[in-house]
Parts: sequence; structure tokens; C-alpha cells
Amino acid sequence: MSKSLSIETKCLHLESESQNQDEKSDCIEHCNHYGAISFPIYQTATYAHPRVGKSTGFDYSRLQNPTREQLEKTVCQLEHGTDAFALSTGMAAIALLMEIFKPGDHLIVDSDLYGGTIRLFDNVSIKNGITFTRANCATDDLKSLITPQTKAIYIETPTNPMMNVTDIKKTAELAHKNKILLIVDNTFMSPYFQNPLDLDADIVVHSGTKFLAGHNDTLAGFIVTANQQINEELRFLIKTTGSGLAPFDSWLVLRGIKTLAVRMEKAQQNALKIAQWLKTQKNVTKVIYPGLPEHPGYKIMKKQSRGFGSMVTFRLDSTEKALSILEKVRLIKYAESLGGVESLITYPTTQTHADVPEELRLKNGITPETLRLSVGIENAGDLIADLEQALK
Repeated sequence: MSKSLSIETKCLHLESESQNQDEKSDCIEHCNHYGAISFPIYQTATYAHPRVGKSTGFDYSRLQNPTREQLEKTVCQLEHGTDAFALSTGMAAIALLMEIFKPGDHLIVDSDLYGGTIRLFDNVSIKNGITFTRANCATDDLKSLITPQTKAIYIETPTNPMMNVTDIKKTAELAHKNKILLIVDNTFMSPYFQNPLDLDADIVVHSGTKFLAGHNDTLAGFIVTANQQINEELRFLIKTTGSGLAPFDSWLVLRGIKTLAVRMEKAQQNALKIAQWLKTQKNVTKVIYPGLPEHPGYKIMKKQSRGFGSMVTFRLDSTEKALSILEKVRLIKYAESLGGVESLITYPTTQTHADVPEELRLKNGITPETLRLSVGIENAGDLIADLEQALK
């Protein structure tokens, strides 16, 4: 099999394994894992050595585990990297990534990031001697912010929750011209809709809890790169810090990724319908969805992505109306997180961005009237009916 597999098929099969199928024996004994279709959960802490000086390839699950390795290969394949690292949460992934920097290093970061990322930078990374400059990476002149100490630009695109869109390739050109890294949090789009490494980003991070796992039943995080030096450094750090993803959680994410393509397509279809409907509601003053042609990042998304995702942010005409919706929704659940099969509505002011200083929240547009909707795969009409009754 020489033709490269499509992304839909890569969600279920490793390309390297499918290419080996032509040579496999019909005997079940020759199939890996006894022919199991669902990759096994290797729920073990340690591994026996066949003899002194010999290893099965696995020694201790903090270093590596077969189930986690299979997941890492799958995510690496989807993001077109050369290595991937599965960690206990998305925040564990970002925290591990910050360990490649040292005291005195400077990063330019988007001002509209997930609140947990901002909390990590402000309360842990700064304590460790790393400095940050916040900017709207979609519109600001980033070149003027680069100093001799700058080591990386860190972006989300679209951002959480205001859906600002940054041109990845253009930002990568600026970064590399100045010999610094571009790090992209690709959680909102998933590798199904966007591949930052193909646009010359150096490192991709994910909260695997979200679209990759897709079922609101486990936590996970990922780092993917195509830089051999960074790969080696991160492989040393993940075994040293012990933050790798556990076998059962690795299996849950593997299972979730199998339906990534169909989930992303369905959720996106729903999101567009809901965004268009929200625009017609008198109590809704603003709808922010990059799949709407009037969104300032629409053309960039068309250029660098294969879709627009299923996150919709909207603003009501009063704080009271926003809070009323949270109280009244029934099918849509008022809960943190995103990217699962169930639709969730979030109040960024007191949930995802509660630890972000109020001044920065308001500057970014996160007002008390702002709600964030993660659209799931339910029937779009049912979701709209739920929002309609909540708006009354």
C-alpha cells in the first residue's frame, strides 16, 4: 500500500501498520496483540527483562507504555510531526513545554488565551524566571515586541474564548526570521481541521480532554513537534517529571479519536446553524464564529484550515439575560470544558477565565454578558429549541 491514507482513515489506523499488512501472514499467531481490533490496555507499572542487558522495549510505565505509545503515534500521525507526547492533562502538557525554557527567557503570548494557561504563566513560569509580553497576535505588530531574550511566540488560533484568528504561516515566518519558536495551541480546531506544523509552526499543543478524546470522560494533553532536538529534550523531561498519560486514559483517547472526523463534521454543521440563528435573536448583540463571512479571521481560516470548528461565543444585551440562559438551558449543560459529544455552555467570567485579571478580561472582550458555547453532535433543531426557550 503506497498511497497515503486520508485523515479520516488515519483516525483509526496507523499508516505504518497498514503498509505492513501486505506482508502479514494469515496466521493469527503472527498478528500483533493476538489480532485485537481495539488496542489493548497495558495496565502495568513495570516490565520483566528477558535477560540481563536485554529489554522488550518497555521497562517502566513512567518512561513509556505500549498503550500510550500507540496513542502518541496516532496523534503524531494526525499532526504530521515526528514525535508526540501524551500527558495527564492539557495544562500538564503546557507546563512540561515551559521546561524547555530557562530563567531570563522571554515569550510573546496572545493576550486572549485559555485562563488556565494565563494562570500558569503568571504564577509558575514567571516565578521560574521566564518573562512574558501579551499581545493580540492576530493584529498587533509582533516584530516590535521581539527582544534579544525572546525565545518563542505562543498563540491559540482561534483564541479562547474570543475566537481571534492568527495567520500561522505569517507568524512562523516572523519567528524564524528572528530565530525563535512558534508554539500553537491547536485545541479548538483539532488536527482534523488544522495542522500548524504544515504551516511551519515548531510545536503544537492540545488539551486532549477536548475534541481528541471527545466524550467528556477523561483528561489528557499533547505536545507534537517535528524538531529532533526538541523531541529529545521533551522525551527526557516527560520521563523525568512523570507526567505521562496513564494506560486507561490513553485507551479512552485512542477510542475517542476513532470518531474524530465524524464528530468534528457534525458539530461544525450544528455550530454554523446555531451561529446563524443567534444572529436573528433580539437579545443577542454579538455572535463570534469564524465560519461567519463577517468574522475578521474568515479569510485566514479559509486559507490555513479545513473547517471552522464548533465553538461559538456570543454576547447578550445584559448580564441578567446571560445568567438567565445559564439557569434555563436543559439539553445544553452549563459546565466547563468543550469539545465533547454533548453541547456545553460556559460563563468565562467565573469559570474558564476566573483567574484572569478583570482588566485583561474586559480588554479582551470577555464581559459579564459573554457566553461560550461548545456545540456537540445532538440534533441542531433540538439545540436551537433549547436556546430559544432559555432566551424567553
